[in-house]
Amino acid sequence: METPPLTIAIDGPAASGKSTVGERVAKVLGYLFFDTGVMYRAVTWAALQRLGSVEDEAAVTHLAQAVHIDVRPPSREDGRQADVWLDGEDITWAIRRPEVDRWVSRVAAYPGVRQAMTQQQRRIGLRGRVVMIGRDITTVVLPEAEAKIYLDASVEERARRRYLERKARGEEVSYEEILEGLRQRDHLDSTREVAPLRVAVDAIIINTDGLSVDEVVQEILARIN
Repeated sequence: METPPLTIAIDGPAASGKSTVGERVAKVLGYLFFDTGVMYRAVTWAALQRLGSVEDEAAVTHLAQAVHIDVRPPSREDGRQADVWLDGEDITWAIRRPEVDRWVSRVAAYPGVRQAMTQQQRRIGLRGRVVMIGRDITTVVLPEAEAKIYLDASVEERARRRYLERKARGEEVSYEEILEGLRQRDHLDSTREVAPLRVAVDAIIINTDGLSVDEVVQEILARIN
């Protein structure tokens, strides 16, 4: 294999397979897998711990500007994709709690929080040897990335995948509810004022409908080389 790009940025809508594919690509290359969504989860967790809620946008924004978040390769084999640290504390699993799930979308929509997190994401991304995934990596966070990928899939296919994932975890879920939720999320992501989801002009677009994870990974590895 030729020398791969030092920074690989992957964008795409919710449930397009970014996490699964990005983690696999990072593992093949020996790179850090950086799901930038963990940054917003970290701020949400910090706000719940230190402020008691996330409803005061100004207070949450100030907190986001003050905390130091770092993402590093996993230090232990307990299922984590990476270590997530906030002000020197390992919060890798704390940010996966249900209360964080409930509020992270609200926090991620705050313009000041997004601006603060973009700066921290760039700090980590510019170290190199990283696969970064999100919704605005190729366009806002790391526009100078050496390889830009946009993973896409129909909303129906994405809903089907998420439905099967949650059913496999034993959850009682409705395909129709998941489908509607993804449609709403797509609308919010593509119409928000700050860093909306869009395709970078120099991104490689890969539609994953009908493709297995291995097939998508192999296509990315072939295209970036």
